[in-house]
Amino acid sequence: MFAKPIPGRTTAAAEGEVVVLLIGMRINHFWGVHHWLPVLAAMPRMLRELSRHRSRGLLGYTLLTGSPRTYYVVQYWESKEKLYAYASAPDMFHRKAWAMMNRKEKKSRQHVGLWHETYIAPEGSYESIYADMPPYGLAAATGVLPVEGRGRRAADRLAHRSVTERKG
Repeated sequence: MFAKPIPGRTTAAAEGEVVVLLIGMRINHFWGVHHWLPVLAAMPRMLRELSRHRSRGLLGYTLLTGSPRTYYVVQYWESKEKLYAYASAPDMFHRKAWAMMNRKEKKSRQHVGLWHETYIAPEGSYESIYADMPPYGLAAATGVLPVEGRGRRAADRLAHRSVTERKG
């Protein structure tokens, strides 16, 4: 159940562009549980759906809380195109959940806030290091390498280019 730490220092095996989506909610009024509970329950359902349909492009995710009011997910995607496609796919739950929120918008938004931020990080603009950690974050989504595979210093890891990037 609990992942074992990998001894020593590792880095994420990410290659090329990295797409990171931060998405979350804030409970504005705890007593409006019938407004915010469906929103809170929607994210695990979407994550299960994406886990069953790996071709949709979600590589991995981490569930987090910022406070007793704020919950969010850090998601790693294969591409921004796959992220956009999932968000608008009529056969996937996200579109149904978003339509439901928009129908209840005036009342629900007083009780629950929603937010997301999307970051497209080109190769050479991200790096990672994990010391005595199980795979986590970007490394859990893309795989783990010994830190020597990308460089001992952050500057060395930022300078890494995949074979496909070198050709282009």
